[in-house]
Amino acid sequence: MRKGQKAVRIIAGAAKGRALKAVPGTNTRPTTDKVKEAIFSIIGPYFDGGIALDLFAGTGGLGLEAWSRGAEKVIFVDKDKISVDIIRHNVQAAGAESDVEIYRNDADRALKALAKRGISFSLVFLDPPYRMTDMNEWMSELAGKGMLEPDATIMVEHDASVAYSDSIPGFHQVRSAKYGDTAVTIYRYIEGTMEETNRSESDVNE
Repeated sequence: MRKGQKAVRIIAGAAKGRALKAVPGTNTRPTTDKVKEAIFSIIGPYFDGGIALDLFAGTGGLGLEAWSRGAEKVIFVDKDKISVDIIRHNVQAAGAESDVEIYRNDADRALKALAKRGISFSLVFLDPPYRMTDMNEWMSELAGKGMLEPDATIMVEHDASVAYSDSIPGFHQVRSAKYGDTAVTIYRYIEGTMEETNRSESDVNE
């Protein structure tokens, strides 16, 4: 945890108040309680089932918050061993062991493996290192692989200096907001529009 950074915790739901361990160093920034509260006030404070994906999971804080608020299962992916160890610790602290899967893997490889299993998500958290500014491409990949449920919600956390488009094919931007040097952009997947876009592009190229 960075010097001066506040401890993070699960702020609502079944595991409310459970403290979450942070990844040492400055490469991983846990989402603050303030930003988490803002995120869940936008996407919905509680859930009635569904599977969530925390793709660049870091501490696992976002996925665990979703689980605490009613997501039936969460899949965590991170390629860093220390992060995965922290996620396992936090999952145990929250009491969520029976409802999660944790993978130490490159995000692209993980998506390919999950797609082969036919898993689809109703909620996706994309909180990568801030140097990565191509989350629109990852969203398109998730849709293209059939990994998103109708009306799935996708949350992108990014540097406030980066602006994501409100016109990504197949997605509707619900809201974008800044919280200091952090920004959150939230999308809703519109089932069928991705296929229609690809079909139109194919017709033009013929």
